[in-house]
Amino acid sequence: MTHAQGGLQPADFETADYRSVLRRLTTLDEEAAVLRAEAEQWHEGRLAAADEAVQGAEQAVAEAKQAVSFAQRRLEEVDARAAGLWSEYVHKVGPVAERYGRTVPPAAIPRQRSDREAGDYLDEVATKVKYSAPARPINSGVKMLFAVFGFLGGVAGAIGNHVLRENGGGATDGTWKDALPVVALLVLLACPVLAVVGAKRVADRRGAGLDAATVATVLITGLVTAGVLVALLRTT
Repeated sequence: MTHAQGGLQPADFETADYRSVLRRLTTLDEEAAVLRAEAEQWHEGRLAAADEAVQGAEQAVAEAKQAVSFAQRRLEEVDARAAGLWSEYVHKVGPVAERYGRTVPPAAIPRQRSDREAGDYLDEVATKVKYSAPARPINSGVKMLFAVFGFLGGVAGAIGNHVLRENGGGATDGTWKDALPVVALLVLLACPVLAVVGAKRVADRRGAGLDAATVATVLITGLVTAGVLVALLRTT
């Protein structure tokens, strides 16, 4: 035993009491046991801290996976709704949308704003897509244009009727020409109706409403014109 451990000089071992030496050895054993206990406690504490850190990391990873899954579902929902709104817009405006392409344009936040949810922007877009501007009233110039449609439809019907009746003749020889008078009558009536269809397309392009009175004007103008011309052609 060294001087630092026991505090005894080599000469003291000759006169030291056996009991005091045994007591000193017992004290050293107790000190070593305390140190071993402290070391084990420190080691167990470090293990517990490491286990807690691992559990916290695993929980954070699980929460991150849930957040990613939720964000992915939300992205798919937003993309699907955006595609539906774009399809509705293309169907509504027709060929005008072709300048942007038939596919959905890449998503973008207006003016680089990020303080709103994507659903808010989609709600705004849905409101704008569903909005329809009120029909403009039909003025006298447009009414004259529609009357011209009726007149041209009547002229076309009368000419078609006359040509078909001339080719059909009055004889019944059992050929396809026997049906031409009937076809001529159908053409006479169909052309004014087609004039109404043409007037409707023009009205849609101009954003004007084609009411019942305007339809009647076009149709009556066409029928009257066709009737008058057919009467004139038959008298000549």
